[in-house]
Formats: sequence, C-alpha cells, structure tokens
Amino acid sequence: MHADADGVIGQLAETAAVSEKRDLTDDRQAGVCMHLTSLPGPHGIGEIGRNAHAFIRQIADAGLKVWQFLPTGPTAYGDSPYQPLSSRAGNPMLIELRELVELDLLLEEEISDLGRLPAGRVDYGPLIAEKTILLQRAARRFEDKASPELLQEFRDFVIEHDEAWLHDYALFRTLKTEHNERPWTEWDARFRRRDPAALAEVAEVHARAMFGVKLSQFLFYRQWMHLREVAREHDVTLFGDMPIYVALDCADAWANREILRLDQDGKPTHVAGVPPDYFSEDGQLWGNPRYDWAYHAQTGYQWWIDRMRHTLSMVDLVRIDHFRGFETYWSIPADATTARTGQWEYGPNDAIFDALHTALGDLPIVAEDLGDITPEVEELRKRQAMPGMSVFQFLISDPEFHPSAVARDPVAYTGTHDNDTTVGWFHGGPGDVRTPDQIAHQQHETLRKTQSTHEDIHWGLIKTAFATDACLAIVPMQDFLGLGSEARLNTPGEPAGNWQWRLREGELTAELQQQIRSAIHAADR
Repeated sequence: MHADADGVIGQLAETAAVSEKRDLTDDRQAGVCMHLTSLPGPHGIGEIGRNAHAFIRQIADAGLKVWQFLPTGPTAYGDSPYQPLSSRAGNPMLIELRELVELDLLLEEEISDLGRLPAGRVDYGPLIAEKTILLQRAARRFEDKASPELLQEFRDFVIEHDEAWLHDYALFRTLKTEHNERPWTEWDARFRRRDPAALAEVAEVHARAMFGVKLSQFLFYRQWMHLREVAREHDVTLFGDMPIYVALDCADAWANREILRLDQDGKPTHVAGVPPDYFSEDGQLWGNPRYDWAYHAQTGYQWWIDRMRHTLSMVDLVRIDHFRGFETYWSIPADATTARTGQWEYGPNDAIFDALHTALGDLPIVAEDLGDITPEVEELRKRQAMPGMSVFQFLISDPEFHPSAVARDPVAYTGTHDNDTTVGWFHGGPGDVRTPDQIAHQQHETLRKTQSTHEDIHWGLIKTAFATDACLAIVPMQDFLGLGSEARLNTPGEPAGNWQWRLREGELTAELQQQIRSAIHAADR
C-alpha cells in the first residue's frame, strides 16, 4: 500500500483544500455506475483495494472518464447505503483484507474462509459477522504489529477527526453493540440522553472496542486515499452520492439531535418519503426524520458545510439524492403505514446552497431531480447552476421526447440503481407495475427511437444516451453487460433482497472494453 511521508491525514487535508471543481459542461464525457460492493473479489463483497484499482484501469482503457457509485457509509438493517449509520464514517466491510495481511495484522489463512461466500452476490449476514471478527482481530494486533510510521498515521488521523465526528461515532457503535444493535432511541436513558458521566464511563470501560472502531475508520480512509490517487493517475472522476436525509438510527442523530425535529425521547412526529410515483402506488415511506431547518439557518448551515467539505475530500463530483427536498419535501405522520398520507412543507431553498458556496466555493454537484418535480424545484436547480438528471427508461416512450433534444444541462442515464436493468425493463421484469399494453407501447417507442432490435436493446439505449448533447452520460455496469432483471441492484419499496449484485471476475472483458470505447468514439464523447 502506498503512503507518502505526510500519511493519510496529509492527503485528506490536501484533497479537501484543492479538490478540483469539475465543470461538467466543459466536455461531453461518458461514465459507468457501479457500487463498490459490486466489485469482484475473493472475500464476499467488493473492496476498495486492488480490485477497485483494476476496475479504474479497465474503465479508463474503455474510454470511460467517470465512475459513479452509491454512498459509502456503514450500513445497518436492510443493507441500504442510503440509510448509513453515519454521514461521515466509511463502511468497514469495504476494507481490503489482503492489505491487512501485508501489514501483518491478519494471516492469509484467516481471510481465506471468506472465499466460500458467493462470488456473484453479497450475502450480508455471514459476511458482516465474519469480517467484523477479522477486523477486531486486526485491531488487537495493531499496536504490536504496525510500523512506527503506520502508528503515527493512525494517531494523526484520530487527532484530525476525533472531535468532529470520530469519537462520537465510536461511542455510538460501541453502545449500539452493547444494546444488541437496537436503535439509540431504545437505549438506557443515560446513554440515550448522552449523560456526560455515563459516556465517560463507556469510553473507559470499552476503550478497546472504541479503538477498534476508530482503527477500522483509519484503515478505510487510508485505502480510500490510495484509490483516489489511482483514479487521478488514470484521469477518472470519482462521482459520489450524498443522501439528503440521515437515518434516525445514526450517530449524527444521536450526537447532534438539534439538527432534526425530534421529541424529548428522540422520536420524530413526522418522517420523510415521497408520494405515490412510478416506483410505488403507495409512495415510498423512508422513515427518515425531518431536519430542523430553522436551527440550520440560525447556525449558518454549518453542519451541512462540514458534511459537504468531508464528502468533497473523498470524491470529485457528488450527486445529492432527492434534491427536490431542499425546495419542498413530503412530510408523513410517523405512525402512517404508507406514504399516501402526507403534506408538502417548505425546505431552505437557495439559503443552504448560498451558505455552501460562500464557505466552499463552486460546488461540483449534480442534482437528483427525478419524480414529482415542480417549476419551483427546476428554477432552484438552475439558479444554483447544477446539472440535473435525464433517465431514458422514464423518457424514451414519451411521444414528445426526442433524444436529439436533450440539452447540455442534464446527466443522461439509461437507468439508475433504482431501476431494473435496461434488458429487464424492456421485457417487463418481475414486479413490473406496467400493463402488457404499456410494455408493448414502450417497446415499440424504444425500438423506434434507438433504431435497435430486441437482442441489442441495451446497446441501442446506451448509444442513444451517448449521442445526446448531455454533458455526461452514465450507464450502469449491468447495462454494458446486457444483463436482465436477475442483476437488478435495488427495487424501491422491497425491504429484502437488494444491494446484492456483483460483477464477476473476467466479465469486463477486453472485447467489451473495446465495444464501449467504440461507442464513445462514435458519439464523439
């Protein structure tokens, strides 16, 4: 593992200070969307080490300039990256274990057992249990086995991040384990209310457990900085994703309750979601607590500034999920069973972005502006000069939609992580809410507008997206591979079976790279 003399902290500080502001309108580029968990590898889940570096080299050879992935925070129940346990912590399941062997923190035979996990999907239950044990084992050996340079890097990392978020996150994870993983709103009252004496006792009694949490974060960010170096060496933009909301059961909500609208027991009276839409006739009941926007305004949106600064220390470009919630958001009673019952409430509008611009300068942000978008939301996005999104699965069958009319402004997608694959969508995969007549109509319009056949529909949609004037065209890896519904990553509203698909070793062949490169060249991207 590469590490310069300044260590990971120096890299983080430098990156945060000089992060390039990517103006997407400067050039027309093409990219791929694939979450990090979907990388191939021998340990049951994608990791941010050498297989991620190899993927960067492969997509660069294919002419792709952007790698988009989903949020990288630690996941909890349901395994969704959009409900992380922290807005700043990294997911320790993504740590490459082989590097820990090279650092003498683990033995080769200790990590080999994970090789029995499936290669084509993530089996989260046994993976999390077994990898957590391995990371705890590495933590017990760290002080004896780590080099003086590595020990100093770790100390610097803790000094840099402890006060801002790391110490509270380590407390949160330790207490969550002590409470059998129950949400913090169900903890003993002393811990739920953050009694200083009780927290000091936890820090003393469970010092080893907290050390392990902090070390895992150090290892994650150390590997991440190397990943970012490799991406820059190959001129690949890392395109991250920021959920607009935080989960109720997360370190941010527990340690900074004032940022949310919660009662004295830490419970929300209303939660977030979206009304009925394309994905669900009952809407989507996310359950996230709403922000106390008055508090954020009074504090100059400092929590958001810190969050965005941290995000931009990791990525070159960031998509803000559910952008429309900054203008108006759907507020649902906490006891509701569906998202049908709710009302629109006003968000902070321009004020939050003006504060971010003042503190951080021009922001490389893409606005996820899908769903029920009003003129007011569109005007906010344009005032803030943020590209939006055009998803061809939603647009292609509209008689009024012509790909040639797609402007420079949006990022064009064949589909997103919430869609079925293009092949699955075209043929009407499991759970498709469209009628047979609607599917037949969309097939007819798609074939006509892409000038393709049933057999090559994925390439038809890819080439059509590439040919637009959109500043950036993003294609999920499953679409490049022409996979069907079996490779769908997420089905909104379905609580289980999501986030599992993985790329297999050897699937991104030299022939496929050449095919991608040819399509990019033909579209003059």
